[in-house]
Amino acid sequence: MQVGTVNQMTVLASFGEPIGQGWTQVGELAVAFGLSAVIGLEREIKQKAAGIRTYTVVGFASALFVLVSKYGFTDVLAPGRVILDPSRVAAQIVSGVGFIGGGIIFVRRDMVRGLTTAASVWLTAAIGAAAGAGLPILAALSTGAYFGAVLGLPPATRLITRRLGIQWPSLRVHYLDGRGLLREVLAALTQAGFFVADITTVHLTGDRNDGAPEANRDRPSVEATVQLGGKGDLQGVIARLSEVDGVLAISTIEEQVS
Repeated sequence: MQVGTVNQMTVLASFGEPIGQGWTQVGELAVAFGLSAVIGLEREIKQKAAGIRTYTVVGFASALFVLVSKYGFTDVLAPGRVILDPSRVAAQIVSGVGFIGGGIIFVRRDMVRGLTTAASVWLTAAIGAAAGAGLPILAALSTGAYFGAVLGLPPATRLITRRLGIQWPSLRVHYLDGRGLLREVLAALTQAGFFVADITTVHLTGDRNDGAPEANRDRPSVEATVQLGGKGDLQGVIARLSEVDGVLAISTIEEQVS
């Protein structure tokens, strides 16, 4: 009689009201929130298409989906009649986040932008899912691996190319803001045979003394530093960009050319 009562209580605990609403699950959500926010902060600092809010929401939502998939249906389970696969919702995260990534990628002529951002959003969803699945160590290690890839690999690549004698020039372009000139600059570089390995932009205010015409010195401008790859005609593209209306100055990192 006592054994039957214990078994009945066990069944009620397993197949009664939904479980999974304790501090353990709250901690898993917190881990997903924190790790996703750290990745989003790095993207926000680099002024990418998706920032800290997008990454945090994606990672946090992925963790919540996994928790719902694990615990959200225990009240409808019945031994031998209703059996659910807790991985079914998690599997849909992979394809669902693809729609977000697809909206981040832009293709203009021969240029493709946003691939790294889309891939990092996808990874953030996986990190959130790992945290929600109760795998915080894997989630933290994956976050560290992300920073190793985006922050460590570019310097390592430049070091290797220097050791091998491969010259990848860097170009600094100073142009007026608000004219869409960056697209024209990138298109010219691509057409000249280069690909853009990295790009950083700095917005400048007026009251400059940089050699620009006096009429343009009080206007907002942007200074873009472009790390180039491939084999192209550097001097030819510099000459071409120098003639673009709104481009104030062009220089390589080593020497001023115009």
